[in-house]
Amino acid sequence: MAPAADREGYWGPTTSTLDWCEENYSVTWYIAEFLVGMGSWCFHMTLKYEMQLLDELPMIYSCCIFVYCMFECFKIKNSVNYHLLFTLVLFSLIVTTVYLKVKEPIFHQVMYGMLVFTLVLRSIYIVTWVYPWLRGLGYTSLGIFLLGFLFWNIDNIFCDSLRNFRKKVPPIIGITTQFHAWWHILTGLGSYLHILFSLYTRTLYLRYRPKVKFIFGIWPVILFEPLRKH
Repeated sequence: MAPAADREGYWGPTTSTLDWCEENYSVTWYIAEFLVGMGSWCFHMTLKYEMQLLDELPMIYSCCIFVYCMFECFKIKNSVNYHLLFTLVLFSLIVTTVYLKVKEPIFHQVMYGMLVFTLVLRSIYIVTWVYPWLRGLGYTSLGIFLLGFLFWNIDNIFCDSLRNFRKKVPPIIGITTQFHAWWHILTGLGSYLHILFSLYTRTLYLRYRPKVKFIFGIWPVILFEPLRKH
């Protein structure tokens, strides 16, 4: 990540504990980092600490929901695992409390990494021992997510070199080296595919006949055929 903000814009001094490799306010005076979608635009637009929390803490909460879904995909209808639910809610509360106090990004990244690692192990178990024909969808979602993670680390490690490179090439080429933006795109796509994987696993267990279809031959969705007879 970049050290201090390299310029100040509409939102004033940076108060977030993170400032990524994008040159701040290089596109417009109103948006610090002009690269991402709606999910974290508050943080990247302002680089304010409060907005950073709106970006990072929901990552923990949504991942806990994914964990619950993946571990409950083989249960009967209308059942609730209160023990797992309580554990994940408690985990979210502890992470939130500690992160508000210590304000250390590494802590958030480790906690988020633990949840992702749990999802990876559960997904590997499902495609290895339960539904091996889902390996394509499961490993594709994982591979795209890890590719985004790789790009994110390249952006962090080689930030200075990438900034110097962008100054020497046309803007259209420089945009393609904004690897933090690729992180958002690829992890967003990987998360979407993992949601499809979760839906497919759950509905298959409930004896529906889910199928992956592609809208316009590009965008994957799941369609359901009539319920199987017992």
